[in-house]
Amino acid sequence: MVNRKVLDPESSPEAAYGARVRRLREARAWSQEDLAAHTAYSSKHVSAVETARKPPTLPFSRALDLAFGTAGTADSFEREWRELRHGALLEGFPEYVEHEGRAVELRLFDTGIVPGLLQTSEYARCLADSKARRGAMTPDQADDLVAFLAERQATLVRHRPPTMLVVMDESCIRRQVGGPRTMGAQLDHLLEFAERPNTVLQIAPFEIGEQRALYLPTNLLTMPNMTVVAYAESQIRGYLERDSAAVFPLLTAYHQLQAEALPQSATVDMIREVRKGYP
Repeated sequence: MVNRKVLDPESSPEAAYGARVRRLREARAWSQEDLAAHTAYSSKHVSAVETARKPPTLPFSRALDLAFGTAGTADSFEREWRELRHGALLEGFPEYVEHEGRAVELRLFDTGIVPGLLQTSEYARCLADSKARRGAMTPDQADDLVAFLAERQATLVRHRPPTMLVVMDESCIRRQVGGPRTMGAQLDHLLEFAERPNTVLQIAPFEIGEQRALYLPTNLLTMPNMTVVAYAESQIRGYLERDSAAVFPLLTAYHQLQAEALPQSATVDMIREVRKGYP
């Protein structure tokens, strides 16, 4: 076939996705124009996805599932798209998010940046775009990361929202992310978060020094059956821990951290003071 591009499924997840589209299309003796007619997308779009020049989207994946009869199966294109979409996430994090959406209580600790669930969209966008500029992810993955965070935040808006206990290192409010307006809006959002009836917000000030019981970002989730799972991250991977022998020491450390952190009223005062430095 003239101008037929050789595909290398091993080169990237997008290439593997495109190669599979071509394989199923050709197994049915369909041209790209035929598949385009079955999906309501252009043949140019089909070609771009097959050759990994354009990343697949959720609507396109669902259209492929209808065309190929793979909807709702373990081999669906929607499922492959979701796995591909999570490619920029740390190992273990997608599994954690599944638990996060069902938890009745969340205990969060972070240092350096505001925890994701408390970030404004502008603050989250600045962080994602920075990763894309450094080459840590593609621009499309940065877009997906911001959208994924919005989905996580939306799952916590329920008739009976979970209790959220958050301790942030003081660096989270001292380090400017984005421009002054972005940071000012983020601090306003933290003040609003502290006013909610189901939340407690505390800052671990620099002055507690070695009394800070946790040094890495740590999340503790209480599930509907009252079991507690923990999630912690290093620079390169995350890990979901269910074993109570490992979780309970983290829970103890979190309680110790809360005892040393500022109470919520003093936390709010500190955030308001920092807020004065932004427009």
